[in-house]
Amino acid sequence: MRCRHCGAVVTLPMADLGTAPPSNAYLSEAALREPERWYPLRVLVCQNCWLAQTEDFAKADHLFDADYAYFSSFSSTWLAHAQALVADMVERFALSHQSNVVEVAANDGYLLQYVAQLGIPCLGIEPTRSTAAAARAKGLHVIEKFFGTALARELVAQGQAADLTVANNVLAHVPDINDFVAGFAALLKPHGVASFEFPHLLQGVQQCQFDTLYHEHFSYLSLTAVVRIFASQGLTVFDVQELPTHGGSLRVLARRSDGQAGLAAEPMNPRVAAMLSREDNVGMRSAAFYSDLQRQAIRIKRELLLFLLKAQASGETVAAYGAAAKGNTLLNFAGVRADLVPYVVDRNPAKQGKFLPGSRIPVRAPEYLLAHRPEYVLILPWNLKKEVMEEVGAAVDWAGRFVVAVPTLQIV
Repeated sequence: MRCRHCGAVVTLPMADLGTAPPSNAYLSEAALREPERWYPLRVLVCQNCWLAQTEDFAKADHLFDADYAYFSSFSSTWLAHAQALVADMVERFALSHQSNVVEVAANDGYLLQYVAQLGIPCLGIEPTRSTAAAARAKGLHVIEKFFGTALARELVAQGQAADLTVANNVLAHVPDINDFVAGFAALLKPHGVASFEFPHLLQGVQQCQFDTLYHEHFSYLSLTAVVRIFASQGLTVFDVQELPTHGGSLRVLARRSDGQAGLAAEPMNPRVAAMLSREDNVGMRSAAFYSDLQRQAIRIKRELLLFLLKAQASGETVAAYGAAAKGNTLLNFAGVRADLVPYVVDRNPAKQGKFLPGSRIPVRAPEYLLAHRPEYVLILPWNLKKEVMEEVGAAVDWAGRFVVAVPTLQIV
């Protein structure tokens, strides 16, 4: 295998989770009578540029299709985060009705709705038909295509060059990361700013977040790798901020390397050097840093299975909350099926009435959980633990307890 960024031969293993179906490929009842497509799920690390990446078995058009079921707006925590991001960018870079904001991977309009409310011109780029339709229903202009340099040049030719681009939780999702990043350098105005957010590989490894490994995530990112990739494609990172989202993320701000004074005229923030130094100090440019994640994944799998088997033997029901992609990685790696977790509930109507890929556990509306009152609720999107506990607790009072499996099994 050769590195997606630098082309070097990649041999350093980080995790091997066997095989799994795409984590967002939810099944209809009719699909239960058909075979599923499973792919090897292995992640390797390039020792030349330190980009962690899946082996290239699954193609993007198989993963992000017309029925893609991830809708950002079903998390109140994430909506609040998006609104705060918009407010921060508007104030920091003095955006106005004369500016143009372009969000790549606009999903269902969770973020651009707040830009539009301020009267700032904006455009969404979203390749999945289901979420693009939801964004248009909010009155947003959305282009239904995959992003890269070709589309960026088309937009510039149409007068859509951007003062600010936003790309939240999509940098990891692109198979051609070089072309994707180069597209931002092409789309930005000479004074423009590009904002990227992505889960930080440092936290992913240190917090044993192996369940964030799935085929839709082609890359797993450190600032070390991102700075190098951006520089090679005409972008310069000038600020970085740590965020609590998704178990620990980074927000990176970049400008065109050939840019002019303007929005991105700020000097290089010392946080960039500090984070690069921190990554070096924990050994992210060494093989040893990545050597223990596989063992931790097996430990988490064993802890979860022991808990589920003990509950089953005691006649106690364990339901799950949140039909999340990370939950599908966990359940499929552990071999959990509906005999151990009979159902999962989710607020997203696009998932309700369907079945989880691989495990084929049925997805119900949250009201089903409240009616059946299981002894335990396994929170699969552990990054939203507080939100889920508050939501369920406010709706019903019963003796059930909450469980999270990552980074270690906890019963709350």
